[in-house]
Amino acid sequence: MQIDVWSDFACPFCYIGKKRLEGALAKFEHGKQVKVVFRSFELDPSAAISYEHDVHEMLSRKYGMPREKAIEMNSDLAKQAASVGLTFNFDTLVLTNTFDAHRLTHFAARYGKQDEMSERLFRAYFTDSKHLGQRDTLADLAAEVGLDRQEALAVLESDAHAQDVRGDEEEASRIGVRGVPFFVINRKYAISGAQPNEVFLNAIKQAWDEAYPALTVINDLPDDADGAACSDGTCAPSAAKDANSDKA
Repeated sequence: MQIDVWSDFACPFCYIGKKRLEGALAKFEHGKQVKVVFRSFELDPSAAISYEHDVHEMLSRKYGMPREKAIEMNSDLAKQAASVGLTFNFDTLVLTNTFDAHRLTHFAARYGKQDEMSERLFRAYFTDSKHLGQRDTLADLAAEVGLDRQEALAVLESDAHAQDVRGDEEEASRIGVRGVPFFVINRKYAISGAQPNEVFLNAIKQAWDEAYPALTVINDLPDDADGAACSDGTCAPSAAKDANSDKA
């Protein structure tokens, strides 16, 4: 079973939602058989590489609110993050464009490290205050998850995986994604937003049960059917064992 996750590394709810999904999968008995694929989605494709103002000022300008109110909102969001074991440092967060970071995850996927790369990028942005718009920084992060730094840097200096990012975003548009995080379970069930663990878990269980329905075994043999266990198209193990024991 597969879960596709559209998210952006500059989206705080995407990181929170990622952790809640992981929490649900940890409780699901078939969790290790579920493949999670991260899809690219830029909240602001026109974002600059560097800004002089911080995230509090950005929110203040965007929503026309006092800076103090923006700080309060971010403080509340940091508390939500802490509830799932995350540390958000909004005061030192570095605003930037995330296009190259998304390209890097597609590069990492070639080596089976997309999950590790995505996690490292989220933590770098929200916890470590790394500049995800700087390619040297991205290459360093790639090396941290076991990828070749020079290869990663060469990819970032080219236009490699640009179409992969655009392809994810075009698919998001086709299926009606208007905000992130957005989760699609087995191409059938969609969950929007950083929902509680239970919402994810229930949806995963329902999708799994539909994809892998349990078998219903009908056995209407009479209690004394050992002697004729092969007469109705079914051979009972106990009859075979008895026959073998008779030959002993």
